[in-house]
Amino acid sequence: MANDISPAVRSELAPTGKLRVGLNHGNFLLVTAGSSATDPRGVASDLARELGRRLGMPVEFSKFDTAGGLGDAARTGVWDVAFLGAEPQRAAEIAFTAAYLEIPATYLVPAGSPIHSVADVDREGVRIAVAEKSAYELWLSRNIKHAKLVLTKGIDGSLDAFVKDKLEVLSGLRPRLLTDVQKLPGARVLDGQFTAVQQAIGTAKARATGANYLRGFVEEVKASGFVANAISRNNVQGVSVAPPAPPQ
Repeated sequence: MANDISPAVRSELAPTGKLRVGLNHGNFLLVTAGSSATDPRGVASDLARELGRRLGMPVEFSKFDTAGGLGDAARTGVWDVAFLGAEPQRAAEIAFTAAYLEIPATYLVPAGSPIHSVADVDREGVRIAVAEKSAYELWLSRNIKHAKLVLTKGIDGSLDAFVKDKLEVLSGLRPRLLTDVQKLPGARVLDGQFTAVQQAIGTAKARATGANYLRGFVEEVKASGFVANAISRNNVQGVSVAPPAPPQ
């Protein structure tokens, strides 16, 4: 397989002779708890190792604690490819593949809340705790018209602010909220979703040949069952393989 890769693809995706991969260790769905920075486990690292195998390159991982930090590092050149949510605000600097995996994002409300549906949230007087620069925060910033977003550092920070400041709503990825709700007597996770975070692979915008290869790689690992197997092998709940990208 590695012999089929053009020199241009290798020089763009692994210019140092290694495939340098940025991972968000704050997303426990993609990088599992207890993973080390140098030997991470999870769906994202499984895909990264498969990509490295196909390129015939060793893989070197960089650890980031938040999606925002990982996305911002696109300017510094510390990673060649990154696994993160594809959002328009990031696309100015990062060329994304189609999604390989989707994660539903929804809301949690406290005991006794009058809010019963996702559609009820965007109104005056509602404060939404949200992790700054997460993919779903970028979506909320584009779409929320009446409620107020309360930005926090990291996912744990959004839960802390929700509890401490008695906010009306906590936003988050459904699998995480299903864990949080167990700590909050009477709280409810709302049915449905306000968006599904599109987890994709990105590379620097200037690396067009490499980006094109990555797009084909993602479609192939979805179609072959590799992504589904990685989800199952890592026992990740509440996510799904993204559908095939529409033809260009």
